[in-house]
Amino acid sequence: VQLQASGGGLVQAGGSLRLSCAASGRPFSTYNMGWFRQAPGKEREVVAALKWSASNTYYTYYTDSVKGRFTISRDNTKNTMYLQMNSLKPEDTAVYYCAAGLGSLYYPSGYDYWGQGTKITVSS
Repeated sequence: VQLQASGGGLVQAGGSLRLSCAASGRPFSTYNMGWFRQAPGKEREVVAALKWSASNTYYTYYTDSVKGRFTISRDNTKNTMYLQMNSLKPEDTAVYYCAAGLGSLYYPSGYDYWGQGTKITVSS
Protein backbone atom coordinates (compact mmCIF):
# COMPACT_ATOMS: atom_id res chain seq x y z
CA VAL A 1 0.00 0.00 0.00
CA GLN A 2 1.29 3.43 -0.90
CA LEU A 3 -0.14 6.40 0.95
CA GLN A 4 -0.06 10.02 -0.13
CA ALA A 5 -1.11 12.65 2.40
CA SER A 6 -2.07 16.18 1.46
CA GLY A 7 -3.91 19.21 2.76
CA GLY A 8 -1.61 20.70 5.37
CA GLY A 9 -0.72 24.33 5.68
CA LEU A 10 -0.82 27.43 7.82
CA VAL A 11 -4.08 28.39 9.49
CA GLN A 12 -5.14 30.75 12.25
CA ALA A 13 -6.49 29.44 15.52
CA GLY A 14 -10.16 28.63 15.16
CA GLY A 15 -9.81 27.79 11.51
CA SER A 16 -10.32 24.55 9.63
CA LEU A 17 -8.37 22.24 7.38
CA ARG A 18 -9.10 18.94 5.71
CA LEU A 19 -6.39 16.37 5.22
CA SER A 20 -6.62 13.68 2.59
CA CYS A 21 -4.78 10.39 2.33
CA ALA A 22 -4.92 8.59 -0.99
CA ALA A 23 -4.08 4.89 -0.96
CA SER A 24 -2.93 2.73 -3.82
CA GLY A 25 -1.42 -0.67 -4.40
CA ARG A 26 -3.71 -3.03 -2.46
CA PRO A 27 -7.35 -3.35 -1.48
CA PHE A 28 -7.92 -0.57 0.97
CA SER A 29 -11.20 -1.32 2.68
CA THR A 30 -10.14 -3.90 5.27
CA TYR A 31 -7.11 -2.08 6.60
CA ASN A 32 -7.19 -0.10 9.78
CA MET A 33 -6.42 3.50 8.92
CA GLY A 34 -5.15 6.20 11.18
CA TRP A 35 -3.95 9.75 11.42
CA PHE A 36 -0.95 10.42 13.61
CA ARG A 37 0.87 13.60 14.41
CA GLN A 38 4.30 14.46 15.69
CA ALA A 39 5.17 17.81 17.17
CA PRO A 40 8.81 18.93 17.55
CA GLY A 41 10.45 17.11 20.41
CA LYS A 42 7.49 14.85 20.99
CA GLU A 43 6.62 11.29 20.14
CA ARG A 44 4.29 10.40 17.33
CA GLU A 45 0.76 10.04 18.64
CA VAL A 46 -2.49 8.78 17.24
CA VAL A 47 -5.05 11.48 16.54
CA ALA A 48 -7.88 9.47 15.03
CA ALA A 49 -8.31 6.02 13.58
CA LEU A 50 -10.75 3.72 11.87
CA LYS A 51 -10.90 0.00 12.52
CA TRP A 52 -12.62 -2.23 10.02
CA SER A 53 -15.00 -4.85 11.36
CA ALA A 54 -16.42 -8.00 9.83
CA SER A 55 -19.87 -6.41 9.67
CA ASN A 56 -18.39 -4.01 7.12
CA THR A 57 -18.63 -1.11 9.49
CA TYR A 58 -15.90 0.92 11.12
CA TYR A 59 -15.09 1.69 14.69
CA THR A 60 -13.76 5.19 15.12
CA TYR A 61 -11.31 6.41 17.72
CA TYR A 62 -10.28 9.93 18.64
CA THR A 63 -7.72 11.04 21.13
CA ASP A 64 -9.31 13.16 23.84
CA SER A 65 -7.76 16.42 22.75
CA VAL A 66 -9.47 16.38 19.35
CA LYS A 67 -12.88 14.94 20.23
CA GLY A 68 -15.64 17.17 18.97
CA ARG A 69 -13.26 19.06 16.67
CA PHE A 70 -11.84 16.48 14.28
CA THR A 71 -13.70 13.96 12.13
CA ILE A 72 -12.10 10.99 10.44
CA SER A 73 -13.75 9.36 7.45
CA ARG A 74 -12.94 7.19 4.49
CA ASP A 75 -14.29 6.70 1.01
CA ASN A 76 -13.44 3.20 -0.13
CA THR A 77 -14.66 3.90 -3.65
CA LYS A 78 -11.92 6.51 -3.92
CA ASN A 79 -9.37 4.71 -1.72
CA THR A 80 -9.10 7.87 0.29
CA MET A 81 -9.22 8.75 3.97
CA TYR A 82 -9.93 12.20 5.33
CA LEU A 83 -9.43 14.17 8.51
CA GLN A 84 -11.65 17.20 8.87
CA MET A 85 -10.15 19.48 11.47
CA ASN A 86 -12.22 22.32 12.90
CA SER A 87 -11.58 24.80 15.70
CA LEU A 88 -7.86 24.33 15.31
CA LYS A 89 -5.62 25.31 18.20
CA PRO A 90 -1.92 26.20 18.31
CA GLU A 91 -1.29 22.92 20.13
CA ASP A 92 -2.48 21.08 17.02
CA THR A 93 0.66 22.24 15.25
CA ALA A 94 2.57 19.18 14.06
CA VAL A 95 3.43 17.02 11.10
CA TYR A 96 0.46 14.80 10.37
CA TYR A 97 0.86 11.32 8.97
CA CYS A 98 -1.63 8.86 7.60
CA ALA A 99 -1.06 5.17 8.10
CA ALA A 100 -2.53 1.79 7.27
CA GLY A 101 -2.14 -1.54 8.98
CA LEU A 102 -3.65 -4.59 10.57
CA GLY A 103 -2.29 -4.29 14.10
CA SER A 104 -3.02 -2.10 17.06
CA LEU A 105 -5.12 0.89 16.31
CA TYR A 106 -3.47 3.14 18.87
CA TYR A 107 0.28 2.83 18.36
CA PRO A 108 2.60 3.46 15.44
CA SER A 109 3.83 -0.12 15.70
CA GLY A 110 0.40 -1.32 14.60
CA TYR A 111 0.76 0.24 11.18
CA ASP A 112 2.78 -1.09 8.28
CA TYR A 113 2.37 1.68 5.74
CA TRP A 114 2.89 5.40 6.18
CA GLY A 115 2.34 8.49 4.14
CA GLN A 116 5.05 11.09 3.85
CA GLY A 117 3.59 13.57 6.36
CA THR A 118 2.02 16.94 5.89
CA LYS A 119 2.77 19.90 8.13
CA ILE A 120 0.12 21.90 9.89
CA THR A 121 0.91 25.16 11.64
CA VAL A 122 -1.78 26.85 13.69
CA SER A 123 -1.00 30.44 14.57
CA SER A 124 -2.43 32.14 17.63
